[in-house]
Amino acid sequence: MLDCPSLWCAVKANEEIHIIGAGLAGLSAAVQLVEAGKCVRIYEATSSAGGRCRSFYDGRLERIIDNGNHLILSGNKSVMRYLELLGAENELKGPELAEFPFIDLADNSSWTVRPGSRAIPWSIFNSKWRIPGISIKNYYSIWRLSQATPSDTVGACFDTDGVIWHRFWRPIIVSVLNTDPAYASANLLWKTLKETFGLGEVACRPLLAVRSLSQALVDPALSYLSGKSCKLDFNKRVRKIISEDQRVKGIETTDLVEIGERDAVILSVPPYSAAQLAPNLIVPNTFQTIVNGHFRIEGRSPEANFIGVVGGMAEWLFVRGDVVSVTISAANELSKISEVEIADKMWADISSVFGLGSSNRGPSRVIKEKRATFEQTPEQVARRPSARAEFTNMFLAGDWTDTGIPATIEGAVRSGIIAANSALEYMEN
Repeated sequence: MLDCPSLWCAVKANEEIHIIGAGLAGLSAAVQLVEAGKCVRIYEATSSAGGRCRSFYDGRLERIIDNGNHLILSGNKSVMRYLELLGAENELKGPELAEFPFIDLADNSSWTVRPGSRAIPWSIFNSKWRIPGISIKNYYSIWRLSQATPSDTVGACFDTDGVIWHRFWRPIIVSVLNTDPAYASANLLWKTLKETFGLGEVACRPLLAVRSLSQALVDPALSYLSGKSCKLDFNKRVRKIISEDQRVKGIETTDLVEIGERDAVILSVPPYSAAQLAPNLIVPNTFQTIVNGHFRIEGRSPEANFIGVVGGMAEWLFVRGDVVSVTISAANELSKISEVEIADKMWADISSVFGLGSSNRGPSRVIKEKRATFEQTPEQVARRPSARAEFTNMFLAGDWTDTGIPATIEGAVRSGIIAANSALEYMEN
């Protein structure tokens, strides 16, 4: 239990905000609310915070690994503000200038995408910085993307054959949307590109956790909240939300928690859990898996921080110390294969990219994160609810809510901010 300081527990100022779920969205909401001087109580069903954004010590690798690999961009303004509030900006690191290295295992060609300093990517007019096999006219498809409607798919805006799709758009889109790119929401993709690549190099510098995702995004929040008006109960599953006259009146855990007249509730759990607690809620209901692999490297470690992979099974490789991690998105079918077979295929890509042999292969761990995100097709995006729920004093947070951007770390943090602001507005009226 993370307890509040001083006299808060006794006084509570006659109003309290109850947050159900201590994932990244819930933590983001809590940080925003205590910063505004509100009293917060968080109920977390498990023994740890962070949800899918968590890290742990793996006894097989004898290293701390992340549950999943995440690349944050400098243009992710909600994450940047969140870290600034927590004093944790130094927990992420990246290059001084944005660059994204790639390799195609089909022919071992390699290139680096370097966004220009302005919104218009003038660098594409320099053949030195263009993707091999691509001419300037191949980039014109982005104009069609900018005109996309909410019902348009990426496949309707792009030619899904050819070099630029294979070497640029597909790896970018599948990692952002965790959905088969041909069927993914074009409108959602465009919105996130506008906030990052659309603002030039300064907004798309890739940032990685220095130590771990938990130490970057979760532990600083817990430390921050421990010194504020916040109480966090672990292993406290909310079993039922009790409502009357369009208001939440109580929360049922192991006991009954009464919700006061001036109190508010933020529901910050996965969509399928939210639908159980609020049956009238329409939420996304199809999901995609992300498969991650972590390999300890014996002998020399690769020097790269990360690299995009084309022509293999792996999509992105991340390097932290002597651990190489693999990410494969939109992996519902892949998740049906045994972990041993997946690990062997991942290692084949790692060894090809970094020139490693069998003697370099140390212990490994494959993690299948089922229902990692909702399937971000136009149909499923249309099912995203706003932060305001059916009850006047309850609000929603989670990367699956209608933040206007994809279900990413940025989306989770932003959803918490939106829900917190909605709760503050309610309490002030």
